[in-house]
Amino acid sequence: MRVLFNGRAKHDYLSDALALLSGWTREGEQIRRTLVLDDTQHAALTERVAVVADALRLRPDISRRADRTHIKVGHGDGEPLTEGEVLLAARIEDAVRAVTAP
Repeated sequence: MRVLFNGRAKHDYLSDALALLSGWTREGEQIRRTLVLDDTQHAALTERVAVVADALRLRPDISRRADRTHIKVGHGDGEPLTEGEVLLAARIEDAVRAVTAP
């Protein structure tokens, strides 16, 4: 059974979910994460994220500068964050753990 969230309840639900994602910061209607990864880890993470993002029909912004991988999720054009975008961030965390595991 799926629970529908609307209005204030939806905002609280998304805020609660975001609070569980350590390392992510919220800037307006986007969430961001910066990671220190080597080139191989960055490539592996990008591939894993692409699979999940395609399934969710979302397009995160992933860029690399020096030894840092920057990830942005959300539209940034005034559109509020969606449940899918928060879900994508959680799946990105799963992928980070997988590519950085010893």
